[in-house]
Parts: sequence; C-alpha cells; structure tokens
Amino acid sequence: MKHKLSKKLLLFCLGNMAFFSSQPLFSQSGYQPSELNLQVREQFNDDRFGIFLHWGIYSMYAQGEWYMQNEGIDCHEYAKAASGFYPSKFNAHEWVSAIKAAGAKYICFTTRHHDGFSMFDTQYSDYDIMDATPFKRDIVKELADECAKQGIALHLYYSHLDWTREDYYPLGRTGRNTGRKGHGEWSTYFQFMNNQLTELLTNYGPIRAIWFDGVWDQPDDFNWNLGEQYALIHKLQPGCLIGNNHHKTPNAGEDFQMFERDLPGENKAGLSDESVISKLPLETCETMNGMWGYKIKDQNYKSVSELVRLLVRAAGKGANLLMNIGPQPNGELPAAALERLKGMGAWMDKNGETIYGTDGMGIYADWGTVTRKGNTLFMHILADVMPEVISIPLSQKVTKVSLYEDGAPVNYQYNSKMKCLTVQTSGLKTDIDRILKVELK
Repeated sequence: MKHKLSKKLLLFCLGNMAFFSSQPLFSQSGYQPSELNLQVREQFNDDRFGIFLHWGIYSMYAQGEWYMQNEGIDCHEYAKAASGFYPSKFNAHEWVSAIKAAGAKYICFTTRHHDGFSMFDTQYSDYDIMDATPFKRDIVKELADECAKQGIALHLYYSHLDWTREDYYPLGRTGRNTGRKGHGEWSTYFQFMNNQLTELLTNYGPIRAIWFDGVWDQPDDFNWNLGEQYALIHKLQPGCLIGNNHHKTPNAGEDFQMFERDLPGENKAGLSDESVISKLPLETCETMNGMWGYKIKDQNYKSVSELVRLLVRAAGKGANLLMNIGPQPNGELPAAALERLKGMGAWMDKNGETIYGTDGMGIYADWGTVTRKGNTLFMHILADVMPEVISIPLSQKVTKVSLYEDGAPVNYQYNSKMKCLTVQTSGLKTDIDRILKVELK
C-alpha cells in the first residue's frame, strides 16, 4: 500500500544510499570453461546453502584438525590413531538425510586433510581408511552413493599440503615440527596428488567440485603447477568446478571463489586482504562452533538465529554459505549440530524461496540485506530493534510491498526522481528475519 512520507524520510533515503556498494570485479583470462561447466556454475550459484564436513583420524584426538601442527606431534606417533579408528555409528544415510532436511543442497567432505590421511580407498597410499584402520569401509564411496540417492551434490575437499609425506618438499610454513626430514622430490608428490585426484574423479560418480586448500603454506612465488592440475580435473570431469582457498584473487582455471570465515568484501578474519570479489560464483565457509574438526571442549555453537542470519547475509552478497560440522570419532554428527540443522530446516521450509536461486543486490545495511528473484525483491530485516523506516536505492518502479509471511500490505513510497524505495517499518515485530516482499513493475 502506498503511503505519503515526509521530506525528512526522503532525506533519510538519500543519506542511506551509502550502504549500496559496487563490488570490484576480476575477469579471468586464458581459461575457457566448457558449456557444462557454466551450467554447473549456475546450479551451484542457485543452491545458496551447503554443509562442510571436516572428518578424519584427527577426530580421535578431539582437538581439531590442526592438532598435529599446533602441538608439534610426531607424524609417526600421530598415525597410530588410525589403527583404533572405528566409527561404528557412521551412517551415510542419516548424515545426508539430516543435511537435506536442513535445506542444504550440497555437501563438501574432506577426503585428505593436512595430516595426510585419506578417507577413501586409494591405491597410492596405505595411510588410508581401507588399509590403516580396522573399519575398512570407503567413507567417500558411501557418502557419494547416498548423495546420489538423495539428490545432494557432492564436493570434495583436498589438501595441497601434507604434514606427513617426505616428498612434500620444500617444507612449508607449517608442519616443521612433525618429525619429517623433508628430503623428498616435489615431482613425486605432485604426481601423487594427481593420481589421487584421478581416483576421486573416476571412482565416485559425478563430483560437482574440488575444494582445494593449502596453497598459502608456500611462498607466493612457489610453482604449484596448478594449470596442469586444473586441466586434469576438467578433462576427467568437464562439469567439475574448481575452487582454491588461497585467499587471493582467483587463478585461471578456477570456477568459483571462496572466502574463509568472511562474507565477500569483508576481512574480519584477516584472510581476505589480497582478494577482490570476482565474477565467479561465490561461497563463504564458516564454522558452526569455533573449530572445523571435532574438538571436545568446543561446545560454543552458534544459535539457529545466528546461522540463519549468516545464511541470509551471504545470500544478500550473492554468495553461498558453506556451514561446517566436525563429526565425532564414533561417526555421529554432534547433537548440537543436528539441533541447529533442524532449526535451519524449519526456517528454510517457510522462507527458502527468498534464498534459493536469488541474486544479491549489493545492499548491506545495519538493518539487514536484500535478495532478488526476477521482478521480486525480498527485504530481510535482521535487526534486533525494528527501525522506523528503511530505504534502498532502486531503479525500477514498485507495485506492491507486503509482509512475506502473510501478504499483509506495508506502507511505502517510491521516488522515481531519486530512484529510492522507502518503507514504513515501525510497528512491525522483530524476528530472526522479518521479510518484506517487494513486487516491481
């Protein structure tokens, strides 16, 4: 419903234009993605919500995935945990079902983390789930099969660095106190990685993305030969997306850009200072509590409200949220994580339309953010105290503003000269996310 607002409110509209920020863009050169790859990018970009799973033998120590590095544990002593790793309560069906019910559209699983242990059946190492543990079940295979059954896309995390192998040499800035002599040949390590990546992209069906991590371990001028590695991946599965958590501007051959513990354009975690926001699909990865891998003392889980608001803010930036869970050593997802998944699922059941398949508007204000789907905007009011009015810059005329939950009309004014929409919000009740639906002409 239209409502005549005062000149004071129109000035308020002009004053708040500042929260609309244009994003610096970076264009890749020298890489031509396949048509299938471009289609998969669109699917990924529409999903908006995924779950990260950091799981390996480090869960046995219950000190997080960096335990070997942080405590200077000898890698040979650390490896003894594998002989006792028997996650008797692991059930891929239960994991995928809980994640799907939460509204997540994809899973990213750690196939090999920095400790060098492989969670899949590999013929290129005995330090893996099949050969080094009494469990002798291929975790990646069971997850891949279940994801295929339930229609969940599967992404695979793969570490570029290794705190255990001698041929990860020269030594990087981490893993210097893990008992390695570091006298191997880099070329054999590079071939080892490519052999394992070939297995992952050959033996487990369609893999939607490879999520690399660890390039930051070496100096900037170190030659990882990423071009050859990326070409191998795209040859094996042309639709497979590549992302690399190097905290820098994307390289040629990469298909999406991720931000660790930050929304695009922010640098609160201190890991995004050298990157710009590219034209590629975007993803923010964040922890549900404080750690990636399971840590027994870390029970400081974010509330459902915090997680929903983080998801909404990511969507307002045009980015996916990849929310992490660290499974327990017995193979179960922590009860606190399951509770949060259930809460997020209940919210997404009601409001998923305002998140899935939307574009970010680049509007990021104290009161909230905006997502867009075609000629419909969704104004997400996330403030704990409802403002009297909110305004956004807008070049299209408005035909209607209403509450998303019940369609009740909301007073507004559209100023075509200033290209600004101002909405009267005083009197509305606060919520995790009070959503206004704006219909454009």
